[in-house]
Amino acid sequence: MHDIAFIRKNPEAFDQALKRRGLPAASSEILTLDSDRRAAQTAMQELQAKRNELSKQIGEIKAKKGNADALMQEVGSIKTKMPELEQQEHGIGEKLESILSSLPNMPAVDVPDGKDEKDNVELRRYGAPSGLNSAKQHFELGEDLKLMDFATASKLSGARFTMLKGPLARLERALGNFMLDIHTQEFGYTEISPPLLVNDKTMYGTGQLPKMAGDMFQTNFGHWLIPTAEVPLTAYVADEILNSQELPFRFAAKTPCFRAEAGAAGKDTRGMLRQHQFYKVEMVSITTPDQSIAEHERMTECAETVLNRLELPFRTIVLCAGDMGFNSRKTYDIEVWMPGQNTYREISSCSNCGDFQARRMNARSRNAGDKNTEFVHTLNGSGVAVGRCLIAVMENFQQPDGSIIIPTALRKYMDGMERISMAV
Repeated sequence: MHDIAFIRKNPEAFDQALKRRGLPAASSEILTLDSDRRAAQTAMQELQAKRNELSKQIGEIKAKKGNADALMQEVGSIKTKMPELEQQEHGIGEKLESILSSLPNMPAVDVPDGKDEKDNVELRRYGAPSGLNSAKQHFELGEDLKLMDFATASKLSGARFTMLKGPLARLERALGNFMLDIHTQEFGYTEISPPLLVNDKTMYGTGQLPKMAGDMFQTNFGHWLIPTAEVPLTAYVADEILNSQELPFRFAAKTPCFRAEAGAAGKDTRGMLRQHQFYKVEMVSITTPDQSIAEHERMTECAETVLNRLELPFRTIVLCAGDMGFNSRKTYDIEVWMPGQNTYREISSCSNCGDFQARRMNARSRNAGDKNTEFVHTLNGSGVAVGRCLIAVMENFQQPDGSIIIPTALRKYMDGMERISMAV
């Protein structure tokens, strides 16, 4: 949610931020509604004050046995006007909130300009893309090993689902546990096992609703399946006033994620790159405003560490203003090398949302003994997407005979297994 006070003082800057996002100016409509709402509020306050004064006068006249009929009639007229003004003010407020809640976060000043992924800027690389000749894609490897079953998954659930078996299912579990251990044991994140179903308020507070309703699954009794653990982890502090000295909070969770992929029709239809259901390890930080920039860099390094330990080639890019997600003011994407596709693909996205989500869910902090509060800053990042990491391991560690070498860092999670081979 945007700060209306900022828009009042800086309408041109607000419109320029929207322009960087590829959106038309909106300050004029917003400020007109804001002015109308404040005028209605002022009129209500004035009528309330007048009614109070008249009621006082009526009491004094009656105490002296006088005739207060005219004043009582005027009070009655005011009582009729008050609900009308309240309804008017409420309607204007709803329209204003609808516009504000539909507009994305403003890009940070150091975010590069651009329209789409072609304008993103590469910052650094780790490792060199493998020189595998005729590298197979993950679904070819998995089906040849008879450990990745798309046909049965489709029979059970339809398109964009996968069934893993045996060592490959265990490798997926090993990857998630490996990531959680790094984040909790080395980087100080507190592991959370959150609900996978959340209500409308939680989805709205974290910016999923109303903008992205079409990309999510809703149950027939109103709850939403989480698209990412970012939602419950961030909403942990909704409607709270936190002690600034105790921040940052750092949470991590490994959960299934559920996405309708309504906007991805025809994209990545083969394999398990883009699924309705997948596992992801998520990191969330809650900070004071002065901590969030450094925390963003730290969080990105945490995600990079996972890929470093797995010896997977990757690159880190900063997204341009036109390619960022709805909630973000600055985002780093980490893209892992996929030799089967001969390209880099996103495996982690780390975003600083500033106070955008905090305003929507009313999450604040203050120093001990201080009456004043400020909205916290929220950050989230994949640490990393488990399914895509499984794909990257399969493709980067594939062998000419179709087997897959298990990265050294994962072997203790696999009872010392060093290779996944076709069962004889």
